[in-house]
Amino acid sequence: MNPAFPIQTNGMFSRREMLQKSSAGFGALALHGLLGQAALAENSLVSRGGHFPAKAKRIIFVYMRGGPSAMETFDRKPKLYADAGKDSKNKNRKLVGQNWDWKQRGQSGLWVSDLLPNIANHADDICVLSGMHTDSSNHTPAMLQTHTGSFQFSRPSMGAWIVYGLGTENENVPGFITMSPPLINGGAKNYGTAFLPAVYQGTAIGDIKTPVKEAQIGNLKNPRLNRREQREQLNLIQGFNREFAKKDPADSQIEGVIESYELGFRMQSALPDLMDLSGENQSTLDLYGIGDGKISDNFGRQCLMARKFAEAGVRYIEICDEFWDQHSNYKKGHEERAGNTDLPIAGLMADLKQRGLFEDTLILW
Repeated sequence: MNPAFPIQTNGMFSRREMLQKSSAGFGALALHGLLGQAALAENSLVSRGGHFPAKAKRIIFVYMRGGPSAMETFDRKPKLYADAGKDSKNKNRKLVGQNWDWKQRGQSGLWVSDLLPNIANHADDICVLSGMHTDSSNHTPAMLQTHTGSFQFSRPSMGAWIVYGLGTENENVPGFITMSPPLINGGAKNYGTAFLPAVYQGTAIGDIKTPVKEAQIGNLKNPRLNRREQREQLNLIQGFNREFAKKDPADSQIEGVIESYELGFRMQSALPDLMDLSGENQSTLDLYGIGDGKISDNFGRQCLMARKFAEAGVRYIEICDEFWDQHSNYKKGHEERAGNTDLPIAGLMADLKQRGLFEDTLILW
């Protein structure tokens, strides 16, 4: 209560009196708006343009952990198929042929095996890169190199670099989200920031062992404080943080913590709605293969949330399926994994197209 503005006993102001007595407050309102814009300008997650015009605005990394067989998906080997059963260079082993039939798809004539019939329907939108490799065939170094470019040194993940360079199109959600990330083979390093500020790290939703339906983001809700009380508490903490930042301006991690806290506060209102699929109609759920008892339900939920995140302005989204690592009986194993993922991925592509998002979204499989 400002003592300069005593309340009249009748509790009423005339319009002239109200304007006279509250005019000083308009300056405060204007200052508040200016400070808000200044804070937004300093926010490391604000969207920034690149050096060159770019067609893609976002990436969805569809990570098949363990490695699908190239010769059973997009890399046709007719000679190997013809030589199936013949002796290999190791006389104790036979050459193995391909297990699925192949067809040329779309106007491009891209060869895709029958293992992926739904993805094959999008053949004209697929670019196959056949020369990719890592410097190690072991899982952990290969995964780290795939995500960060190096397995020898700690490096920021690709998602962290992209958000660092381009920011995000929505300040209320993370710029980099990873769903069902692996717990091993490098773990959090696959979506970490290394020497970049912490605010660019991927926000993990669940992990590979947790069904997506049950996945949560830790510490997103405060059961004891309402939003106003949380804001007051955060202001106190951030005041301490900014004092530490002034004393050690070279330490960018403190600024990263400050921005991470602010993002966490804003996420409370935006992210739960994006993760909630209860409002989706049945045709959309069917498109992604979502439903009780369907083998594609879990991965379909990831794909549908990826579309919602993309639509909300998230710059880099990673979704993950595991168990592609089959050293034996891989025909059955590949059939199971393709059954989990083929329909949802095709559904994601179709949904992005019908919403006008496909043309500026890069899907990396």
